Amino acid sequence: MKIATLQVGSIGTNCYIVCDEEKKLCAVIDPGDDGARVAERVRETGCAPVCILLTHSHYDHVGGVEELLAACPGLPVYLNSRDLHPSDSPRARFLFPTLPFETVNYDDGDTVRVGDLTFSVIATPGHTPGGVSLFCGDALFCGDTLFAGSMGRTDLAAGDGGQMTASLRRLGNLPGSPTVYPGHMELTDLETERQTNPFLQQAMRE
Repeated sequence: MKIATLQVGSIGTNCYIVCDEEKKLCAVIDPGDDGARVAERVRETGCAPVCILLTHSHYDHVGGVEELLAACPGLPVYLNSRDLHPSDSPRARFLFPTLPFETVNYDDGDTVRVGDLTFSVIATPGHTPGGVSLFCGDALFCGDTLFAGSMGRTDLAAGDGGQMTASLRRLGNLPGSPTVYPGHMELTDLETERQTNPFLQQAMRE
């Protein structure tokens, strides 16, 4: 497995291209903007894209999907359905834009295969109602749930602090110390977060 990382959009969303180098296939996680640049990076990997996997539907994680689909038509776009129109408030409509493409629902316990890679879906609501994390090999793609030394915001429209606590606890109790690929900022690993992240530590005590 090889992982290419791009920062896209005005607030530096991490987009990941996860490749099965032997089968020459890949998945794109959270193309939040700059879809044409993401498509070019996919071409540079030499791997054919199989699917787009979304950790949640905030604008900064989905904004590049339409342009990526124009370059790579026919890709299924996976998203938990709880993130489709979670609220009618003006603030929510800004954060959760109406999506101009079809999505395939995935939820806790589902898996998505990309060549010999298996992405296991873990429901991690809190930042959004339908937030998910994706566990693949020794990599954990957690969107805006867990960050290096921090966690995702719960004070935005449709956020929920109690759900976030439960989600962080669930991630903290995963086996081993996978590399954490967050939706923003730098990479970390789960054991470092267990030892140093006050939000994760508090969640695991509760």
